[in-house]
Amino acid sequence: METEDNVIDELIREITGLINEYPKVLERRAVEIHTAGKDPDLAQTLIKAADTMRDSGNLYLTWAKHYASVAAGRTDATSDEDETEDFDV
Repeated sequence: METEDNVIDELIREITGLINEYPKVLERRAVEIHTAGKDPDLAQTLIKAADTMRDSGNLYLTWAKHYASVAAGRTDATSDEDETEDFDV
């Protein structure tokens, strides 16, 4: 079981990194589009998408961490921890 706990913890770290990076990449792409003078509506859409992905990513990670705690046998899987700092919110 300890090995599975380690795998789950590692996956959560990987997911956290990817979910944290994804909105940043969308924002960089929006800046590239804006700087190139291309479709301003698309650039704005990508900025809004980045905000949405931060919010939904935070929710996803909260649930993932909850279920990781459950899988590890911790019945006190609820947390008062503020997850927003994971996303620079």
